[in-house]
Amino acid sequence: MNDDDILAEFRSADALLEGHFILSSGLRSPRYLQCARVLMDPARAARLCGALATKLPAGLDIAAVIAPAMGGLICGYELARALGVQSMFVERPTGTFELRRGFRLEPGTRVLMMEDVVTTGLSSREAIAAITAAGGIVVHAASLVDRSNGTADLGVPFTPLIRLDVPSYPADALPSALAAIPAVKPGSRAA
Repeated sequence: MNDDDILAEFRSADALLEGHFILSSGLRSPRYLQCARVLMDPARAARLCGALATKLPAGLDIAAVIAPAMGGLICGYELARALGVQSMFVERPTGTFELRRGFRLEPGTRVLMMEDVVTTGLSSREAIAAITAAGGIVVHAASLVDRSNGTADLGVPFTPLIRLDVPSYPADALPSALAAIPAVKPGSRAA
C-alpha cells in the first residue's frame, strides 16, 4: 500500500477534513484526519494496520501492542491482531494515562505503543510513560499518521504508516484565511 492508496482510504471514508480545527495539542490546523471515520470499517482498519505491520522492522520482538484511548483503540487492536500479540490500552480516568480494567504487564514486557495520529508526540510520550510505570519496556512506537512534519521525538524508534506535512499554528499566530473560519474541536480530548 503506497501513500496514494492510504490517502484514498481516508478520502473514501470522508476522514480527511478541511476547515479550522483545534488539535488535541491546542494547535490549529486547516486539515484534520478523523481516524475514527477511517477505522469504522473493519475491513479498511485491517488493511491499513496490516500495511503498517509490514513496515515495522523485521524481527521486532514484542509481546503486546498498547494504545492510548480513545483514538488508538481500534488501530492498536488491529495492529496487535496483524502481529499476533496481545492488545491493551491506557486511558485517562483522572487526566493521566494508566492501565486499568485488569490489564497488567509482567516486568520487562516488550511493548509497541500504537497511536492513530502523532502531531506533537505529547500523548504518545505520556502513554509510553504510563506503560513504563506499569512495568513494560516500550521498544517501538507506531501510528497510522505522522503529521508532526518530522519533529515528534517519542524517545523510541517510530514507524508511521504515512507521513503528512500539514501545517499547524498556535492560536495566536493564525494565518488570516484560517482565522476567518470558526474553529471546531473534532477530537476526543477536551480543549
